[in-house]
Amino acid sequence: MNGSYRPTWGWTKMLEINNLVVAYGGIQALKGINLTVEPGKIVALIGANGAGKSTTLKSIVGLVKPVSGSISYEGKDLLKVPTKDMVRTGITLVPEGRKIFPDLTVLENLKIGAYCRNDTKEIEKDRDWVYELFPILKERNWQLAGTLSGGEQQMLAVGRSLMSRPKLLMMDEPSLGLAPLIVKNIFSIIKEIHSQGVTILLIEQNANVSLKIADKGYVIETGMIKLEGSGQELLVNEEVKKAYLGEAH
Repeated sequence: MNGSYRPTWGWTKMLEINNLVVAYGGIQALKGINLTVEPGKIVALIGANGAGKSTTLKSIVGLVKPVSGSISYEGKDLLKVPTKDMVRTGITLVPEGRKIFPDLTVLENLKIGAYCRNDTKEIEKDRDWVYELFPILKERNWQLAGTLSGGEQQMLAVGRSLMSRPKLLMMDEPSLGLAPLIVKNIFSIIKEIHSQGVTILLIEQNANVSLKIADKGYVIETGMIKLEGSGQELLVNEEVKKAYLGEAH
């Protein structure tokens, strides 16, 4: 990827969530959480199923309306930005379950990722970069996306999101349902994407792989942030080891 991809940061806090409360049918899914993503960092939000990880993500992209609290992105009130305009602000989401277009080819899926751009030459450069990251996608660019394996579909979902040239890439459970070797490959690619200047927010149940690459981590339990610290600090934290890393102490 050419060096022009690297964005210039004008904010010390790219994404800032303050006292966010979200309720479904009277039950609080988020109970006043605070979370910050600094530009150029990898931030991991880990927790068990139903802890509030996906609700946090849905709130950021406008799919869920909070009861109270604020979400700002590069100093702007994100709660006033419609979901359909998120990608234009520089935010992209790799959704849980991949959500690729199965009846379109690999190449067509990638082109859809760049739907709000018209800089043809730069789009071609980004497509070539995606092919460098995921050579299998180049080999199969003519193939219908629905015929790819689960791991290949995950690669395509990541590649498609990169085609919008995001500043903040959010990933919802990128390791879910994938074989360990594929997970390792996906996470090495995430590190490579990050090295190109993309800020990343990872939503993950797999605490081990996500905290190993995260600059900062948050642990969410029953709608509350229970712990936060650097990825390395949380990896050696006794509570995290016992609850998420399968180590009894």
